[in-house]
Amino acid sequence: MKTKEIADFNMEGKVILITGGTGSFGQKFTEIVLAECNPKAIRVFSRGELLQQQMRQKFSDDNRLRFLIGDVRDRERVYRAMNGVDVVVHAAALKQIPTCEYNPMEAVKTNINGAANVIDAAIDNGVERVLALSTDKAAHPVNLYGATKLAAE
Repeated sequence: MKTKEIADFNMEGKVILITGGTGSFGQKFTEIVLAECNPKAIRVFSRGELLQQQMRQKFSDDNRLRFLIGDVRDRERVYRAMNGVDVVVHAAALKQIPTCEYNPMEAVKTNINGAANVIDAAIDNGVERVLALSTDKAAHPVNLYGATKLAAE
């Protein structure tokens, strides 16, 4: 998808799910979409209860923001979170190279299996559009993080 197509995609009145939604990307995405796109709802899906509470206080938009505790590794929870969603932004991943290298199977479970859960749930729930964050490290991976992102793509 070209950048212009993303910019031209109308999110007004849409239900949006963002995995890893309490991360730096998710918070900025939420800020911009709430201010400029008038979505029906944004579901912030993440493992971080404290980060969700901080984000809830920061945005104070109980009418459009929904916070769901969950992990992309939990297939059933991903399916439940995606029910009725129009757009998914998949930003959840283990991103720190040393963490991935020291915990390789956890990186595989989150970055590869989690992405597969998101894709399967989106297809089965009839989601209109799925966007996934990538990294330049997936192009020619020299570490586990890059390899897991390449496999997920």
